[in-house]
Amino acid sequence: MKIAVIASGSWGTALSMVLDSNGHDVVTWARDEKQVEVILRTRKNEKYLPGLVLPDGIDFTNDIKKAVEGAQVLLFTVPSQHYANTLQMMIDQDLIHPEVTIVNVSKGIDMQTLETPSQITSRLLPDAKFVVLSGPSHAEEVALKLPTALVSASRSRENAEFVQDLFSNEFMRIYTNPDVIGVEISGALKNIIALGAGISDGLGFGDNAKAALITRGINEIAQLGIAMGAEADTFKGLAGVGDLIVTCTSMHSRNRRCGILIGKGKKLQEAIDTIGMVVEGAYTVKSAYQLREKHNIEMPITTELYRVLYEDKNAREAVLDLMTRSKKHEMDEYASKMINWL
Repeated sequence: MKIAVIASGSWGTALSMVLDSNGHDVVTWARDEKQVEVILRTRKNEKYLPGLVLPDGIDFTNDIKKAVEGAQVLLFTVPSQHYANTLQMMIDQDLIHPEVTIVNVSKGIDMQTLETPSQITSRLLPDAKFVVLSGPSHAEEVALKLPTALVSASRSRENAEFVQDLFSNEFMRIYTNPDVIGVEISGALKNIIALGAGISDGLGFGDNAKAALITRGINEIAQLGIAMGAEADTFKGLAGVGDLIVTCTSMHSRNRRCGILIGKGKKLQEAIDTIGMVVEGAYTVKSAYQLREKHNIEMPITTELYRVLYEDKNAREAVLDLMTRSKKHEMDEYASKMINWL
């Protein structure tokens, strides 16, 4: 079937390669006409996946109408802060057929509306077939056909299984999950914790600190997700702790690399400019900080990261404040039960 990939960054290009290897007709849309010309001439996307030769079967275009015409699937890989505008642009141009399946792989929360991509889609296209594809995955490894496992989440089992079949092959295994908001919150907030892990590395802290950050980080992610209607078990799986681990520990992670630069003394914008690509966690910190206030949740890691990134708080001071917070039980709900029992 024809599949339109909306945006030609590293993830969009890597997933285009997966879909092409699965025998689909793939057209990838890029806004930049010069980028398209270079890719078509060289069959390489050097900025995002340097050194890899792209299959001849993948077409690239900067004509959005050409990309989506006749497509049965729209795969959105645009940065999360551009998801709403891109979807609205396509709606305004009457480019989205009612029967098309929308698959989103961007990981973030809109800073203006505090909505996830599924919530944006429900507002703009209430009857859309929407699926989120997420999990522990680096585009660089997917493009090399290294083993990867992801989660296809949709409120419709049929839609989730459709996308499962679409992407599954000998190097990509897809599981299904009905918890859309849990998968989205996991994917968005793990980028925040990865920034923190990078800052910890940049400050010269060791494995102990990173392990603590990852473990307490998944606790914060789960708290916010559950408050927004997610299922607790989602955060124990691939989309939750799986994606968090890979993003906090790998140098493929832009968020971790950005954090390392900040830990070594660079300001946020300097670090982003050095990375040269979108650092989703830098924006999601703002959204998560506001959602924490909206839902009245204690999220100390998110709070301290917000203060470091946007209020110029010293990173070492932020770590000290985290370490010297008031003492508490590791599992608050269990502690409350024990107190009541006693």
